[in-house]
Amino acid sequence: MCGAPLKPFTALELVRLERVSDPQVSPDGTRLAYALRETDLAANKGTGGLWLRPLQGPAATPRRLTAPGAEGSAPRWSPDSRSIYFLSKRGGSAQVWRLDLAGGDAQPVTRAPLDIGSFMLSPDGGRLLVSMDVYNDCDTLAGTRRRLDEAAAHKRSGRVYDRLFIRHWDSWADGTRSQLFVYALDGSGCATGEPAWITRGIDGDVPSKPFGDDAEYCFTADGRAVIFSARIAGRTEAWSTRFDLYRVPADGSAPPQNLTAANPAWDTGPRAAPDGHSLAYRAMRRAGFEADRFAIMLLDFRTGVARELLPQWDRSADALQWSPDGRTLYALAEDLGQRRLYAIDLAAPQPLALTGEGHVSAYSVAGGSIVYALDSIGGPAQLYRLPGAGDWQGAGRDRPRTGRAAQPEVLTAHNAALLDGIGFGAYEQFSFRGWNDDIVHGYIVRPVDFVPGRRYPVAFIVHGGPQSSMGNHFHYRWNPQTYAGAGFAVVCIDFHGSTGYGQAFCDAISGHWGDRPLEDLQKGWAHALAHYDFLDGTRACALGASYGGYMINWIAGHWSRPASGPWRCLVNHDGVFDTRMSYYGTEELWFDEWEHQGPQYQVPGNFERFNPVNRVADWHLPMLVIQGGLDFRVPVEQGIATFTALQRRGIASQFLHFPDENHWVQKPHNSLQWHETVEAWLRRWTAVAPAGPGAGGTP
Repeated sequence: MCGAPLKPFTALELVRLERVSDPQVSPDGTRLAYALRETDLAANKGTGGLWLRPLQGPAATPRRLTAPGAEGSAPRWSPDSRSIYFLSKRGGSAQVWRLDLAGGDAQPVTRAPLDIGSFMLSPDGGRLLVSMDVYNDCDTLAGTRRRLDEAAAHKRSGRVYDRLFIRHWDSWADGTRSQLFVYALDGSGCATGEPAWITRGIDGDVPSKPFGDDAEYCFTADGRAVIFSARIAGRTEAWSTRFDLYRVPADGSAPPQNLTAANPAWDTGPRAAPDGHSLAYRAMRRAGFEADRFAIMLLDFRTGVARELLPQWDRSADALQWSPDGRTLYALAEDLGQRRLYAIDLAAPQPLALTGEGHVSAYSVAGGSIVYALDSIGGPAQLYRLPGAGDWQGAGRDRPRTGRAAQPEVLTAHNAALLDGIGFGAYEQFSFRGWNDDIVHGYIVRPVDFVPGRRYPVAFIVHGGPQSSMGNHFHYRWNPQTYAGAGFAVVCIDFHGSTGYGQAFCDAISGHWGDRPLEDLQKGWAHALAHYDFLDGTRACALGASYGGYMINWIAGHWSRPASGPWRCLVNHDGVFDTRMSYYGTEELWFDEWEHQGPQYQVPGNFERFNPVNRVADWHLPMLVIQGGLDFRVPVEQGIATFTALQRRGIASQFLHFPDENHWVQKPHNSLQWHETVEAWLRRWTAVAPAGPGAGGTP
């Protein structure tokens, strides 16, 4: 007997989903702490909380550690596995707190006059390393606090700058720098005295901004020193990708010493080996390029010599961790549309994939357990444990060389009630021959109400980056399932420039924004139409953001006429309209200078070769333009100019402006408005009926 039809997945479910992240296995391997973001629609924000799950025993189910609505993030275990340290604003500012699992309420560990951005415990639990934004010319934290308060109270708001960055991502520079400080902890785990300022004299942000965290620093095994990654700012910060690794005593008794001065490119992600003799880290080779391959490096502290661990592995490593015995390194890497967890045996180095399809966002190795967060196009992240995790730790040359032999243990089931009765579109990966006859991959997602024999309108999504990947990933901004729930089939192409397919494939887009990727998109679309007869090629719209938004503008002038283009409408979110002006308006100049082989004033022809503004006379397709007012990566003027061109040409168009959003749309109600506006635009031009069981397709 057939059950009730599944309800389509919508943006409302998307914004309400609980988001699992940051798994942390206790050192003794008996328990798992993790973070969970919940949405408070009334307050129009997400709230982070902490959860705990036993890894042993019959009652191994997750339970909440922090009260609903109480802020908590970044759970970290004490070395004895008895306490959890975490970040919280429950006292009015972001501080480190400690929860004794034997009982009682969480207690503040720090009472700094400034917000703490990130932290790490020393291996013995005797020190606490934290980051805070300070003025480098103030000797004390209190001095920075006083200056910030004076600036806030001042009636003059003007600020004079004499070097870049003047703004970055979504914030204007206020003169402070993120710096590292080390507190001593007393017997109860509380910070004592004034912290040692260990990065004093470093003209740069540690960790880096806007997205740096505790992955960019670590203690040595004995806890006596700290290794951190930093870019010396000077006057070149806006066009430099040179990050070096520095070593400094944890008590601040000596200045930092550069460990990687010989490499002019990016060094980051330090992780000290348990034996204290070596350091694993990630390194790029080409200065000025943010999407170069991150190689895994091993630095011998005794000799000062660094070597690459897997020179033939054509993948970019991320998130390194050591096994407790120091005989295995773990890493994440994108691979053919997936993001996998790998184990690397130092006795016989080769990457061994421990996970298969899907996107591993984070993992933890401790106490004989490996726990990871895995999501896919088919659903949001849950936590899993690899069976027999001890087999991957220190088995040396006798270790089995095949991964994924047994099914992982499912540890969490968040969102089960919310998604009960909700349908997701079936999806699959496909491949075809693209530019240069290379194999190119893509994904197709069927509508939730898919019925064989029917044809469906199509949302053709172009990913941003461009050095990124649509991938097998459950996205919270560009999620194919929201379109599948609205009655659309979805096609996505990982064109040349996408990551996870080898460095040469990634490199192919630089200097070729408008030709090679466009060829891949055109051939991918033709392949999809030829192989999936449910796609209605006469009712399709193309959508994209960031580089994807640039490509929408480029498509408008190069792949839009009835004879050559299939599109009924276009959607452009935060896309580049004029590459010339974008260079002078953006903040991270190294990106444009690498992609166009130099500054605009030196190679103007390179910027004009694929400049959408030069083909506005050929535009004719309806376009929805969306722009964040706090987007400093692709400034708001780019979106306004796009809309102005459309309006002046008399082309049907709309402009959706979010004054309080950056390059992304993150506030829950703004996300709902975004999806409602986009879906209404697609329906308007493809004549799709409202979403619902049985709706959206035509016989």
